[in-house]
Amino acid sequence: AGVERGGAGMEGAAVTDGRLALWTLLAVLLPVLITAWCSFQRSRRQLLIRDIFRKSKHDWRYTDLFGQPSYCCVCAQHILRGAFCGCCGLRVGERCLKKADQRFQCKEIVSRGSVAHHWVRGNVPLCSCCVVCKQQCGSQPKLCDYRCAWCQYTVHDECMVDCLKTEECTFGEFKDLIIPPYYLATINQMRKDKRTSYEKVVPYCREHWMPVIILANTRSGNNMGETLLGEFKMLLNPVQVFDLSKIAPAKALQLCALLPCNAVRVLVCGGDGTVGWVLDAIDEMKIKGQEQYIPQVAILPLGTGNDLSNTLGWGAGYAGEVPVEQILRNVMEADGIKLDRWKVQVTNKGYYNLRKPKVFTMNNYFSIGPDALMALNFHAHREKTPSLFSSRIINKAVYFFYGTKDCLVQECKDLNKKVELELDGERIELPNLEGIIVLNIGYWGGGCRLWEGMGDEPYPLARHDDGLLEVVGVHGSFHCAQIQVKLANPVRLGQAHTVRLILKSSKMPMQVDGEPWAQGPCTVTITHKTRALMLYHSGEQTDDDASSLSE
Repeated sequence: AGVERGGAGMEGAAVTDGRLALWTLLAVLLPVLITAWCSFQRSRRQLLIRDIFRKSKHDWRYTDLFGQPSYCCVCAQHILRGAFCGCCGLRVGERCLKKADQRFQCKEIVSRGSVAHHWVRGNVPLCSCCVVCKQQCGSQPKLCDYRCAWCQYTVHDECMVDCLKTEECTFGEFKDLIIPPYYLATINQMRKDKRTSYEKVVPYCREHWMPVIILANTRSGNNMGETLLGEFKMLLNPVQVFDLSKIAPAKALQLCALLPCNAVRVLVCGGDGTVGWVLDAIDEMKIKGQEQYIPQVAILPLGTGNDLSNTLGWGAGYAGEVPVEQILRNVMEADGIKLDRWKVQVTNKGYYNLRKPKVFTMNNYFSIGPDALMALNFHAHREKTPSLFSSRIINKAVYFFYGTKDCLVQECKDLNKKVELELDGERIELPNLEGIIVLNIGYWGGGCRLWEGMGDEPYPLARHDDGLLEVVGVHGSFHCAQIQVKLANPVRLGQAHTVRLILKSSKMPMQVDGEPWAQGPCTVTITHKTRALMLYHSGEQTDDDASSLSE
């Protein structure tokens, strides 16, 4: 009996151990299986969403979290995860995406005849007013009221009957900037008929019409380009908004040839490098004999330094503090101005003389010395770890680090013994310097008015359209820092129409408009190349700008 009881106990223990092992296995495997199933379903859902995005006429963009309360245009339920159209502003939950894509049309970029209002229900901008009763729209926490994707007018649900009496859309506040769909349809028909006369297009060209082309670099500075592209597409015709990471400026500017002569304005969203890229494309238009289609260029500064933007009154940097609507108003109100552009030719000496001379186009400044060294170190660091340089603040902090390092090391000392400087053919005796900077514009180094310094000494005025370059010297990185906080003056070497600099020995850092390189013995010659048509915004000018402009 004892043996039997012992055997039964062992069997019971074995069963208990088996159950425990089974439950342990289930406890481990079940979460893994659930996670794998959820991951599979999510991947499958993402593939379906991508397929809808690829085939759709909407400019769908997926988001895991809407930045403001949003309601699905199909089921009218509150949504957190879903998609929105960057052109017409339609918002939809993830489950209703396919239905919304089939049911609702995006605004037409090309169409015949007059354009009707393109009403989109719900999710109207905050603080918007009804065009019929003048009361606030979108104040209720549900899918309600309408907004036109063209003129941006908003209407209450109950006022919609009165608004439907006027079907034709006038394009609202920005009608002078928008390229109407019927204009493009007329141009397309003329090209099919192989006609080049603009007689048929003249009736569609409104008085004071200044169509704007948006060129945005989504890789510039603080990575705001992607957001701006969507906002501009909603306010304008999507056909006039271009992403420079997908299409080159030269190709985008071909649209100018289809628009009235001397009327087009271009807004470049990017840093000074992006602006130079666009201006180079405009120079190509001149070479092709398209001077009558040359646009005027405005700037929305998204880069790190933004010295050209600062000089032309567009500010030192954009971080979303100004609404896109106000930016378009500024472009409409801006005044035309000219900007000198310069040819920088670098001819190697000695053994390197067999190489073809390097040729650059300069808009801002050329330099040799500590600031070029900082730019060279910064670019080398950014190429190794580009993901770290997505913020304007981080970029400036890295510049500060390398500037502080150069104060201690002084890699560019005794520059005056290594170079010769000629201004308009006249040799200049150089004092003890570490750097030489040749300026075309008023600002340098991310907001410093280098030529003026402290402003306590008489000096000839510096302009960006007088065909003259300002040449200054600096004693080192610490001297540059003192000038930036107006505690010191630069060593003003003079103004000239032509600058020639001879590097006699050793290798020195050089830069043109923030593009640095290490250069051996050479001759650098800077001569006038051409002039660009720019737009000047007087609303952002500083006291220094106002005084120099009045003088």
